[in-house]
Amino acid sequence: MWRNSLRKAKFISSGELQFLLWRRGLSSSASGEPARRFAAVWGNGDYGRLGIGTLDSQWKPKSLHCSSFNHQSLKAIACGGAHTLFLTETGRVYAAGLNDFGQLGSSDSVNYSMEPVEVSGLTKEIVQISAGYHHSCAITADGELYMWGKNSSGQLGLGKKAEKVVHMPTKVEFLSGLTIKSAALGSEHSIAVTDGGETLSWGGVGYGRLGHGLNSSFFGFLTSNSEYTPRLIKKLEGIKVKNVAAGLLHSACIDGIAETGSLFIFGEKVVTNLVLEEDRIETTPSMISTLPYSEEVACGGYHTCVVTRGGELYTWGSNENGCLGIGSTDVFDVPERVQGPFLKSPVDKVSCGWKHTAAISDGKVFTWGWGGSHGTFSEDGHSSGGQLGHGSDLDYITPTMVQFGENVRALQISCGFNHTGAILEYK
Repeated sequence: MWRNSLRKAKFISSGELQFLLWRRGLSSSASGEPARRFAAVWGNGDYGRLGIGTLDSQWKPKSLHCSSFNHQSLKAIACGGAHTLFLTETGRVYAAGLNDFGQLGSSDSVNYSMEPVEVSGLTKEIVQISAGYHHSCAITADGELYMWGKNSSGQLGLGKKAEKVVHMPTKVEFLSGLTIKSAALGSEHSIAVTDGGETLSWGGVGYGRLGHGLNSSFFGFLTSNSEYTPRLIKKLEGIKVKNVAAGLLHSACIDGIAETGSLFIFGEKVVTNLVLEEDRIETTPSMISTLPYSEEVACGGYHTCVVTRGGELYTWGSNENGCLGIGSTDVFDVPERVQGPFLKSPVDKVSCGWKHTAAISDGKVFTWGWGGSHGTFSEDGHSSGGQLGHGSDLDYITPTMVQFGENVRALQISCGFNHTGAILEYK
């Protein structure tokens, strides 16, 4: 149930933010060297998903000091439904936020954590993290995939007999013999890519988001609502996938071999007018040939974003609250180039939340879409948004720069359901 915001976050200027970042521990690390990379978070604070030690929402970026991570610099951040994962440069994983399905990977049976806690049981160096709506994953340096959290639809890939809630990181044994290079988690499904570019998916079958096609019995009924173990997407055989994304009800990947950098997409309401006339669902990957060479793709609730080799940003799909960034709330069934500030400087990174979007261009963060005037998951009945980081819960229909200060640059961006996080570095 959506509730109006009754709590206001304290605003600070960009100059004050820079000063606070330094004063609150970012100037030192365990090795004695400056901790140059750190996280900033903003948006809905319910269940402590921001990791700042309170349930307060933040309408402007709030830094996380390195003492929260044993004085380690940060390498990556992944925002999920109501939790956040943090990866340090030493390969350790921390988590904060809601833990009702074990998505924090903590040995403690807490309902939520307002501060980052180290994920238990990961003994190897971790090189990549990803957060779904209620589940999480980590990839080791030698290509093993560990998953934890909600498993009601088989989204952890641990087999049909696995528990519906898994609190501790568990190796996906069905991937033994394969080296996993990347993974993406959606609402109830997961996708992984091997070092050879093979793509596997598992979890909730509905809406075609796994790309396997709908498996029916002789009577026309689905034989199963889930794939409980990783399954190769056959239509992508022979294609070396280099980038993959998972949204609420759809998925996408980019061909790393073809000279065109082709984008393949599958799921609900994402390919209308592009392939197969007006089909509502595409259950196997279909190529979108109208885009220039694609480098990166991100999937949101009902919208998709692609960054091309030339740094152009294209978006399409549902445009609620202006999440496409095209200056209106019109729905686009075909890729539309986002202009504004991106005509002057190319886009490097993009991430999609449920109904908001964030991108990095020239080391700066731009956000647009749903500002969060209605939030969720409040412990005390109060809630807010602020996931755009502009100091209010208003919607923005064009990309607008988030203020951090002049001596930092953004390296990575991640959108959750209604919160956002970034990895920043001192210049």
